[in-house]
Amino acid sequence: MTTSVFLTVDTEFAWRHHAAGLDCEAIYAKSLEPAGVGLGYQLAELARHDLKACFFVDPMPAITFGMAPVRRMIETILEAGQEVQLHIHPNWTEAKAGDRGAAHARFELFDYSLTEQLDLLGQARDLLIDAGAPKPIAFRAGSYAANDDTLTALAMLGFSYDSSHNGSEAPKTSRISLAAEQIAPVAWCVEDETGSGERCIVEVPVTVIEDVRGRVRTFQLCALSAGESYDALEHAAVAGHSAVTIVSHGFELANRRGTRPNAVHVRRFQALCGTLSEMREVLPTVHFADRPTLALGRADVPLGPDALRTRWRQAEQLWSNWVEERPRSMRRG
Repeated sequence: MTTSVFLTVDTEFAWRHHAAGLDCEAIYAKSLEPAGVGLGYQLAELARHDLKACFFVDPMPAITFGMAPVRRMIETILEAGQEVQLHIHPNWTEAKAGDRGAAHARFELFDYSLTEQLDLLGQARDLLIDAGAPKPIAFRAGSYAANDDTLTALAMLGFSYDSSHNGSEAPKTSRISLAAEQIAPVAWCVEDETGSGERCIVEVPVTVIEDVRGRVRTFQLCALSAGESYDALEHAAVAGHSAVTIVSHGFELANRRGTRPNAVHVRRFQALCGTLSEMREVLPTVHFADRPTLALGRADVPLGPDALRTRWRQAEQLWSNWVEERPRSMRRG
């Protein structure tokens, strides 16, 4: 039995660069291609290891800056043989170029009604398609800020998968009514509006591990050490989990200013790619478009806590925050 691995990359314009007053080209550079370790580098590494990844692309900045930057993202991903699915940060719907973020819509998708979410998701889907993507079948909310209405809206719009539930962000931003420890895919069904039956969507939660007993942590490059990632993958394979869902971002391998690589995160990414390549027989990477067979509603349990493993990651994070994220001038001082 194999465990499907969804290696996902949220691909978006980082709002902080818009708020800093950067123009469209500079926002693209710092959000998508920062310091030589952005989209192009990641796609090359995935190809080198023969891995599949899903890029959740947010098309909403097209409302502010036009279709060209979103089309560029999508073309880059598709030309590399990877898949594009839908992502959305709804605050972009009212953003104005050059105003340093003064104008914006509500940031979190759960702050919109079901009707508003239907409109937003339909608009975002159409923008993504107009920018050159195939019709999306999978979705992730920006900041994981989905709720039950989101799943209902997605099912009504004909989506097959959502991957917004993240127990480490629940219930603050991730508001789908599933347990924080839910990591196995589960079906979510609603009555068809025509009364002819049900429409269902499969929720594919982001994988979490237990940091300490009773507290979970996202399986994300900037959140787990290479050792924790390896142990989480090994745990899933040995236990025969239905799926593993890993999160990254297009800008995550660089420092927050996008000026140079974060060596800690780059090493983690390289290690993760190497591990997935070595373990492909039991942990194959898949696209949502592959529609892999997923056992639904399983009682898969996150990797349990380990004090030594946690301490090592905390030491890595300290180095990352105090060395890799600091300007070079401060490091010399």
